[in-house]
Amino acid sequence: MNTSTNSYLLWENAEYSRIERLNMSISFQENEKIFHLRTKSGSYAMQIIASGHLAHLYWGKLINSELPGDMVVTNDRAFSPYLADSPEMKSVLDTVLLEYPGSGNGDFRAPAFQLQYADGSTVSDMRYVKHSIISGKPGLPGLPAVYTVDSSEAETLSIVLEDKIGKIEVELLFSVLPEYDVITRSAKIRNVGEASCNILKAASVTVDFPDSDYDMVNLSGSWARERHIQRHALHSGNQSVSSTRGTSSHQEHPFLALADKNADETTGSVYAFNLVYSGNFLAEAEVESDNRTRVSLGINPFDFRWQLGAGEEFNTPEAVMVFSDAGFGKMSRIFHKLYRERLCRGKHQFSDRYILINNWEATYFDFTEDIIVDMAAEAKKLGVEMFVLDDGWFGKRNTDNCSLGDWVPDPNKLPNGIKGLAEKVVGMGLKFGLWFEPEMVSKDSDLYRAHPDWCIHVEGRPRTEGRQQLILDYSRECVRDY
Repeated sequence: MNTSTNSYLLWENAEYSRIERLNMSISFQENEKIFHLRTKSGSYAMQIIASGHLAHLYWGKLINSELPGDMVVTNDRAFSPYLADSPEMKSVLDTVLLEYPGSGNGDFRAPAFQLQYADGSTVSDMRYVKHSIISGKPGLPGLPAVYTVDSSEAETLSIVLEDKIGKIEVELLFSVLPEYDVITRSAKIRNVGEASCNILKAASVTVDFPDSDYDMVNLSGSWARERHIQRHALHSGNQSVSSTRGTSSHQEHPFLALADKNADETTGSVYAFNLVYSGNFLAEAEVESDNRTRVSLGINPFDFRWQLGAGEEFNTPEAVMVFSDAGFGKMSRIFHKLYRERLCRGKHQFSDRYILINNWEATYFDFTEDIIVDMAAEAKKLGVEMFVLDDGWFGKRNTDNCSLGDWVPDPNKLPNGIKGLAEKVVGMGLKFGLWFEPEMVSKDSDLYRAHPDWCIHVEGRPRTEGRQQLILDYSRECVRDY
């Protein structure tokens, strides 16, 4: 059976409901080399094909049967080269739906990752080595990730691919949380050789769709006008949203979805991706000449280069995949429930938020301890539960162009310091909160005068300011200690 435009529909419309659901989230059909991942209402399937590459089979409504083993076809196609080690089979990766494609091996679509080796080459050809299925969901070192409170909530599939020539391994992690109806994905890139290489691109997730008859949905905006829904039909070529601002930003959100043309809040299929990461990102959908669509989401490769030494490992951020067969409403509820219950942490995770008042718009920089105490007392009468002291309490901060970095209370405003003010506010039965911006520094500050090299900059070039301030370089231990 060809992996063609109607293959998803063919599987979705089959009468699988009479077959009892297999009692597992992840299964492996040994004979056909097929991985089948099941959530509460969806299925995701992959296959190790004869060449050793990991091919994508299906993502959509839940399938409760074993899957046929003849879904992948590596047909000949004009102007697409054969695999170097199988010219007699005329296997063409350019026509295959792939799970985590490399570059330079005959697949001309955007790769999921790209490496540069010591000799300058950038070819990567990843083939299956081994896999394992474990209970639970491992965390990601140094990165936020969805978690479980009990190993029974999830199963995780690890698939190791290897480029034998480049001596690089990629471990793909697929965690299935059935009752939350989600699959999470990330990748670990390991250098198992003796020479260093550079990672130029490292997506967290790539999914190849057999057709392009979808609308692309993303969330764009600006400061104070974030996450406005944008929707347009996919077209030939590459369409993407991204950020190179150092953060995911107000302008774009690390989210992308493909939706049926008729999908609305309650009907239609939606395939959604969200990156659990707040740095530079790229979310792209590429429609190639045969109308297949490759969706990829991960760290933005612009200006990205990570040296991977011998024996070292790089972890990509986590991506969350949600399939909804009941429109955007179901998709939104799945994300909301997952993130509130299995991404947020801490003692306030499920508690009601405090009713709070912040003094900023009332006073700006012009306040004294007496003014703040009077404001807190009036707020208490109105049922406010927390008072937050905003900007202007430190250094010589009477305007917005100075003192960031000098986190010492201004005795002219707060003669009893933060401690004295906090005790008065707490004595009224209120919580006390404090605003500060530890990552920023003003040029007009004692900190900058003492350590002008502590900000992010390129030596010898003008320092680009925003809001009359600079950003401290937290990659430096001395800055973190300060």
